Amino acid sequence: MLVLSRKKNESIVINDNITIVVVEIRGDKVRLGVEAPKEVPVHRREVYDAIQQGTKSISEKSS
Repeated sequence: MLVLSRKKNESIVINDNITIVVVEIRGDKVRLGVEAPKEVPVHRREVYDAIQQGTKSISEKSS
């Protein structure tokens, strides 16, 4: 895992087409902005996990 330090309004770039920006820092919470092409799905981890579980349930039912 790469660990980076960023301040408010600083960003990182991934693969020339995804930018992560530190929008706000408030206490122990950090708000991030994600700029990515529409064809690149971006989800919070808990949403991603739920989608994966749903996909797994569907594929298990069709087997």
